[in-house]
Amino acid sequence: MMTGTGFILRTLFLLCSVSAGLCNIFAFTEEPNERAGKGDGYCSRILRAQGPRKEGYNEFRLRVEGDPESYHPGSTYTVTLVASSPAYFRGFTLIALKEGREGDQDEDYAGHFQIIDEEDTQFMTNCPPAVTESTPRRRTSIHVLWTAPPSGSGCVTLKASIVQKRIIYFQDDGSLTKHMCERESLYGDSTERPLLDCCACGTAKYRVTFYGNWSEKSHPKDYPRRANHWSAIIGASHSKNYVLWEYGGYSSDGVKQVAELGSPVKMEEEIRQKGDEVLTVIKMKAQWPAWQPLSVRAAPSAEFSVDRSRHLMSFLTMMGPSPDWTVGLSAEDLCTKECGWVQRVIQDMIPWDAGTDSGVTYESPNKQTHAPEKIRPLTSLDHPQGPFYDPEGGAITPVARVVVERIARKGEQCNIVPDNVDDIVADIAQEEKEEDDTPETCIYSNWSPWSACSSATCEKGKRMRQRMLKAQLDLSVPCPHTQDFEPCMGPGCSDEDSSTCMMSEWITWSPCSVSCGAGARSRERYVKQFPDDGSVCTMPTEETDSCVVNQECSPSTCLVTEWGEWDACSATCSLGMKRRERMVKMPPADGSVCGAEVLQVEKCMMPECHTIPCMLTAWSDWSDCSVTCGKGLRTRQRMLKSPVELGECSEELEQVEKCMLPECPTDCLVTEWTEWSECNKSCGKGHMIRTRVVKLEPQFGGDPCPETIQRKKCKVRRCSRGQGSPEEKKRRKEQREKRRSKQGGREEATAEHPGCKMRPWSSWTDCTKLCGGGIQERLMTAKRRFRSAQLPSCKDRKEIRACNVHPC
Repeated sequence: MMTGTGFILRTLFLLCSVSAGLCNIFAFTEEPNERAGKGDGYCSRILRAQGPRKEGYNEFRLRVEGDPESYHPGSTYTVTLVASSPAYFRGFTLIALKEGREGDQDEDYAGHFQIIDEEDTQFMTNCPPAVTESTPRRRTSIHVLWTAPPSGSGCVTLKASIVQKRIIYFQDDGSLTKHMCERESLYGDSTERPLLDCCACGTAKYRVTFYGNWSEKSHPKDYPRRANHWSAIIGASHSKNYVLWEYGGYSSDGVKQVAELGSPVKMEEEIRQKGDEVLTVIKMKAQWPAWQPLSVRAAPSAEFSVDRSRHLMSFLTMMGPSPDWTVGLSAEDLCTKECGWVQRVIQDMIPWDAGTDSGVTYESPNKQTHAPEKIRPLTSLDHPQGPFYDPEGGAITPVARVVVERIARKGEQCNIVPDNVDDIVADIAQEEKEEDDTPETCIYSNWSPWSACSSATCEKGKRMRQRMLKAQLDLSVPCPHTQDFEPCMGPGCSDEDSSTCMMSEWITWSPCSVSCGAGARSRERYVKQFPDDGSVCTMPTEETDSCVVNQECSPSTCLVTEWGEWDACSATCSLGMKRRERMVKMPPADGSVCGAEVLQVEKCMMPECHTIPCMLTAWSDWSDCSVTCGKGLRTRQRMLKSPVELGECSEELEQVEKCMLPECPTDCLVTEWTEWSECNKSCGKGHMIRTRVVKLEPQFGGDPCPETIQRKKCKVRRCSRGQGSPEEKKRRKEQREKRRSKQGGREEATAEHPGCKMRPWSSWTDCTKLCGGGIQERLMTAKRRFRSAQLPSCKDRKEIRACNVHPC
């Protein structure tokens, strides 16, 4: 029955230390010598128990973070071994095997474990791939990290054994065994879609937090130092009838704009057009630069809700600069098959190619693909010039991590397998806290993120969040406060802080900053595991220290200490002075005077001096913006509470700051009309024209541009007829009729007038302007005048037309 779990029994050597009677229950026999011949670095001693054992049933459970049914290659998961109250365990063994493997060869093991708490867990001495207890004692849970194997590893089985008093629990197919297969959809043709409808009741509220781990340290090849960033994050909770984006699919216009430009505008428009298919639009701010310690800048996060019909979550962000590379989640299902809501999802992310640009490096020039390609993951073998290229292949180091955590459930829940008591209590407490008794007549903005704790030590402090009163519809109904406070302590002051934030070892000290004398050096470490609850990891990631290099110093060099702290300002108000000093540690060897500066003095400014302190009210809320669109101003006031007779108070009583609303519509703007041109005919009916130019194109929905060219008829004088013979009159009449029958023939043929013969039209002159509306003209001159011709009837002609009317 236990042919596949012989590896677990190896722990029985260690478990003898748990109870002296335990070793008496079992007899151990080693496998034949051919197995014992393997190196001590692997599980070479396979033992079998020859005594009774008890199945674990549901007292003990092996749980993988998020309860996934499949794993992402290369992703890291928290693995928990937990006992339900009042049960407990003293010892355990945990191991991960490829499907159908025995565990007696190196290649049988899948992925690798990482220790979180060395006081609780350690790697097994005679079986390094396995994790066991550090010291036998009563415990109800342990936590370790497990990194999934690379792509192509197939299915994996995580197995555990439990020791409680004198009983050993094993299970091949039960709560102490977790079977997961590789999520092939990540590298397949399409996104993995939910096969079953959600059966959960009520709604659930989640917080999604995005941790960007893309840095020069983790991805050094060609790392773009100046413009590296994550674009604004855009996504939604939605139904299975709507796909924001999918692996193996093609990019929409919105996805293309996110991937290439980092703009979420078009994708948000696409999401909002889906109506009832979307429950919540998810938006998070951009991150410039791409990576900063969490002690400097909190990771961006957003809250969203799901219900039975809209239980999927998707989002996307651009990795910038890049041709069209993104990271995100596609159709992440937060509904469990037990009709409940997932407690937590943690996903390490690799970059994806949106298939719209053919660039291969971070800063490749724009090069649109000839035909759109499918969205696919980048790999380490894509292109030798690519930043993730590795000639030996292998998984790309994740560039980001996303944590999706349930923070509340509302409505009657119907899941038949409830979460543990702690989760339910946390949900109830969260719901109670989020009950809002704000009057409907008070319109507020959303709460800001919590500030850092006011205490940097283990003394109790406070942290604050704020919101803004945007409108008070009924002045008779008071609106609640706009600030909220809660107690807190400094970093590392609670068991949770110390156990959930996992740091790497310190990297070696950097070289001294000077080649001679006193300088400084530094060293760094990084966050290996962020807190499970998505909170900020406040443990320091950098240390500095002084250093002295004296081997190559000249005889005239002197060594000094680091600068001391600045003294307090010499004045308690207004302008004062402050100073700091340092000491000479080693005078010059040649006896000369040390020229190094040992005293520094600088000005310091304290608050303005007042003979009588001002008594002021608190600042009022900011007023509405002074404009309904574009840039404006808003103000806030406070009042003087001190009696006027006590003296003037110079504190400001009003503050003004800029505010920005959506851009104002801009109407089309044109110049004034030009003067009317000359008539294009020297006699008879003609036309004149005038033009104007577009100075400003309409923007943001403004009025469109009016006409820019106008014509009107003109009649200079009536053309007189010549006094020729009847034959001449007949000939001229036939010529006129012939000219009228030909379209445009007047421009190309020689024109005739009574009493004269005209030359052909000249070519049009060059336009008087290159843009903004110019004029061209052409001439027709008399070639021959007949004796009977009257002077007005045989006159040179000129035509004018507009040209280059486009705006400059």
